[in-house]
Amino acid sequence: MNKFLIKNCIKSDFFDKTFKIISLLSATLIILLLGSFLLQLLVLGADSIKTFGFGFLISKDWDPVKNIYGALPAICGTFITTILSLAIAIPLSFCIAIYLVEIAPKTVSSVLSVTINMLAAIPSIIYGIWGIFVVAPLMQQKIIPFINQAINFLIANVINKISTLCGGSELQFIDTQVNSGCNLLTASLILSIMILPFICAIMQDIFRLVSPLVKEAAYGSGATTFEVSRKITLRSGLNGVVGACFLGLGRAVGETMAVLYVVGNVQQVSASLYEGGTTISATLANNFAEASGLFKSSLFELGFILLVMTFIIQLISKLFVKYVIKTM
Repeated sequence: MNKFLIKNCIKSDFFDKTFKIISLLSATLIILLLGSFLLQLLVLGADSIKTFGFGFLISKDWDPVKNIYGALPAICGTFITTILSLAIAIPLSFCIAIYLVEIAPKTVSSVLSVTINMLAAIPSIIYGIWGIFVVAPLMQQKIIPFINQAINFLIANVINKISTLCGGSELQFIDTQVNSGCNLLTASLILSIMILPFICAIMQDIFRLVSPLVKEAAYGSGATTFEVSRKITLRSGLNGVVGACFLGLGRAVGETMAVLYVVGNVQQVSASLYEGGTTISATLANNFAEASGLFKSSLFELGFILLVMTFIIQLISKLFVKYVIKTM
């Protein structure tokens, strides 16, 4: 009996040590893989770094003929489309998740949940094709003119009257003529539709983990659905909601094909959302085929910038989630 126990202990100890070694190697492999990505992009972009230095990040010039390159249009386009898409997707995702968890009947909730998950499975190139043939013409002919008319109505009837009473100058009206439906606003809209299913699915799972007893007690004490959603469901799952938002942010930063079709692909820092622009991923996809020499090195440096941006976003998300958990 003692020999049997000793053998089992030896085997158990051997398996534990083996499992620890395998886990350590797996974790080390991930770190090495990330480091190799960063190092490879840094080495391949060394010529561009030596030639342009820090000016590459703040330069608006992009001229392959003269071999002059700047990353500012791509960086600005990436930030604009990412922030605007999140501003659209997060409130919609929250409302949809609350409806499916708190309000909708089980049959409706299950059908809509499956539909949302199917949206997440659609390839990005399909979103891009749909965007360029359906959304872009609709934006150019209907939506953007309607937005401009609404803004002009607000300027004429509210802002300018207040400005006149205060002795200020009147604002100019917005021109309703739009040259193209492929612009930063359209790209942001398509991007928001792409990231919405991911954010919404995670929010649903988080909200369903909230104790039903607590919610029933709140309803029993006279709380409304809005109050229960805001004070109990949201507060209990706040760390998961924040994590879902940052996951959508990471997805939006690196999206390529859908944005490539509808962003306009113009190397400029656009003064308006109605103008064309570009993103880092769209610039990489557009130019790698014919790039060589300093041109290719500049693209590798852009890739390095994108990878660093993504890494910083994920790091901030982890720290922010920990902060939210501590303050709850």
